Amino acid sequence: MWADKTNIIGESFIRWLGVARSKFFDWKKRYGKANEHNADVPRDFWIGPEERQKVLDFHAKNPLEGYRRLTFMMLDQDVVAVSPSTTYRVLSAAGRLDRWKRGASKKGTGFVQPLRPHEHWHIDIAYLNVAGTFYYLCSLLDGASRAIVHWEIREAMTELDVECIAQRAREKYPDERPRIISDNGPQFIAKDFKEFIRIAGMTHVRISVNYPQSNGKIERWHRTLKSDAIRVTPPSSLADARRIVGRFVDHYNGVRLHSAIGYITPNDALAGRADIIWAARDTKLEAAREARRQRRLAARAAAHPELRAPAGGSVCPSPA
Repeated sequence: MWADKTNIIGESFIRWLGVARSKFFDWKKRYGKANEHNADVPRDFWIGPEERQKVLDFHAKNPLEGYRRLTFMMLDQDVVAVSPSTTYRVLSAAGRLDRWKRGASKKGTGFVQPLRPHEHWHIDIAYLNVAGTFYYLCSLLDGASRAIVHWEIREAMTELDVECIAQRAREKYPDERPRIISDNGPQFIAKDFKEFIRIAGMTHVRISVNYPQSNGKIERWHRTLKSDAIRVTPPSSLADARRIVGRFVDHYNGVRLHSAIGYITPNDALAGRADIIWAARDTKLEAAREARRQRRLAARAAAHPELRAPAGGSVCPSPA
């Protein structure tokens, strides 16, 4: 209309409006029509309410059948002609497919905590940067005491290397049959490692894929080792790295008080001395409280001699 009134071509108006040319002519083609769905909706092929009810009624008579078998049973018996996907949608909308109650996922809940040492051994592999060269550190940690059962640094870490390290840990405690907890690394999913676990009389559990928190105890140990030892005194050689790690393991196991086990050393927890240590601490605290009370009483008696109690008497003064 404005192009006719002003003798200005229409494309100039389109350009001034900032609208694409194709979009404008689409609008022109649809001018005066009602806004509808962009694509054709196949409403003619939708099932009606009566057919939907027939599906539900047939399912009520055959509640143990799956929706696919139910579909073909209805076709054979001329009840209603629908596809398996339609049957699924009808039954799902009516809440008829909830009889299979799947349990909640246990991902993130962790393992049941061990009650005594050597029930769980956590194993994992970490990288150590030694003067620009990466080496493999494999550690085994007891889940109850947090003690480092065994560790080794190697230039390679194949499945056979892991077997050797686990075997050396077993040789330190030959009477124990712990459950090995690991991630899903290639060394731990190998068939030979599974056979080694079976021959050794142990059991093996792998954590959830892409969820290292399930093996968080040993992950935390490797983090502590790197932050408190490796990065503080970077090793210059493989021998130096083994010396630094060995010294820190001795400190970690025998000197450092671990917060997760009641602030005792992992060696004490591994040896079962936790109750004795806690009882001794309580005794010392009680003795210190009693000593402080006696000092306060003595100081009060020295400051107020009139409050001093006679032999066999009361500390309360007689009324004036």
